Amino acid sequence: MRKLLYIIPHYFVVPLFVIAGIAAGLGGYTVYMSRAHSYLSDDPSSCTNCHIMAPYYQSWQHSSHQAWANCNDCHVPQDNVLSKYAFKAMDGLYHAAVFTVKAEPQVIRPRDASKEVIMNNCIRCHTQLNTEFVKTGMISYTEVEHGQGKACWDCHREVPHTQVSNLSSSPNALVPLPKSPVPEWLKKSMKNKK
Repeated sequence: MRKLLYIIPHYFVVPLFVIAGIAAGLGGYTVYMSRAHSYLSDDPSSCTNCHIMAPYYQSWQHSSHQAWANCNDCHVPQDNVLSKYAFKAMDGLYHAAVFTVKAEPQVIRPRDASKEVIMNNCIRCHTQLNTEFVKTGMISYTEVEHGQGKACWDCHREVPHTQVSNLSSSPNALVPLPKSPVPEWLKKSMKNKK
């Protein structure tokens, strides 16, 4: 670190530390306000950190899957921990960017990468049903894309979110909204100034 400080002209050292401090402070504030730590868990209520997920959470909560599967069981890869969190991070960053610029559509539907993960998870959970009981066999999402079969949700349209889940269909969805990240001392201070 000292060698680096000797290379940089002395009149740049203080501004660089100020800029680095501001960047670290804003980064820490962003992580705190976005509740980034909650996404490391499998708790379905963390999905409601984004208010636009409320109708999807509500439809899942009233579905048959609610007793057996959480959001991550269907929407992230289950083959290993590394791929699970890598996919979760990439998908989460995409969602955060879209929601930040308010570019989300009224009807949120999975992208192709998510569709493949979802179908793989349908097959993973329902393997015995597919192979032993109804003997329909299994196909991959790649085969579905090439018209060689149907995706699970082509027939099971109402599982678990229903086809009518969108931002306008349930604007007053009752879901466990996250607590305010504003500390109590700051709330009290703000009330006293009114």
